[in-house]
Amino acid sequence: MEVTGAKMDTTHQNGTHLRKEEVLIEALPYIQQFEGKTFVVKYGGAAMGESLRDQFAQDVTLLKKIGIRIVLVHGGGKEITDLAARLGVESRFMNGQRMTTEPLRDVVQMVLAGKLNKDIVAMINRFGGRAAGVCGVDGTILHVSEASKTLGLVAETIECDPSLLTMLLDNNYMPVLAPLGVGSDGTIYNINADVAASIVAIALKAEKLIYMSDVEGIVVDDLTVNSISKSGADRLVKAGLISGGMIPKVFTAFETVDAGVNKVHLVDGRIPRALLLEIFTDRGVGTEFVREPI
Repeated sequence: MEVTGAKMDTTHQNGTHLRKEEVLIEALPYIQQFEGKTFVVKYGGAAMGESLRDQFAQDVTLLKKIGIRIVLVHGGGKEITDLAARLGVESRFMNGQRMTTEPLRDVVQMVLAGKLNKDIVAMINRFGGRAAGVCGVDGTILHVSEASKTLGLVAETIECDPSLLTMLLDNNYMPVLAPLGVGSDGTIYNINADVAASIVAIALKAEKLIYMSDVEGIVVDDLTVNSISKSGADRLVKAGLISGGMIPKVFTAFETVDAGVNKVHLVDGRIPRALLLEIFTDRGVGTEFVREPI
């Protein structure tokens, strides 16, 4: 378990006071290492805000231009809640998860597979990213075999067929995936974007799964834990230093690593250029979840 300096030092660590050539030299080995590899990026939270979204679009376009195969899986909780309110559709939550009735599922479908997905695609394409918008229903990318018993039209058991995503990647497109799934009977289901991103990353045998979040990663005594293994995380949970909503995020991250994804990153999307800083600098700006050292 590696711990970096407190957040107050992040600006300095992230290179604002380094000369441009030093930043490029630090990035070079990472560029060489990741060329041709697949990254799945879950896009949501503050990174989708007006002040940061153009930077994010530039960042993923840059990653693609240097040879990294990028798949985006996006959320849209705020937009769903806002449209539901305007349409008079009730939004209810259970333990922080959205309960999805049929009318609300229709709102989810309109927002995620409609306006928001195409807005993201247009934003990336404006910077030359060659994005293509799809949802989990297309090509049965996300097949739902079991629904939640408590949340309504929310997927519980999901399988991923990555064929369409792979075809887009092989033809130099950046897939932008809305997290909806479909059952054998044609019923469309809402899927938690974090869960969808994990399933897609596993199916694609991705090098990295990167969650753009509104938290700094794992923080202990005001210090960001830069890198952590499962045993290290278990110790922090038992000590009460990882608690609340962070616990399921941590366990999901290690389930993804155990299933074959090389690393999972939890990145603070409120920081400008957070994606590039996490990937191309030695310390990064979040927490990476790694396999146990041999």
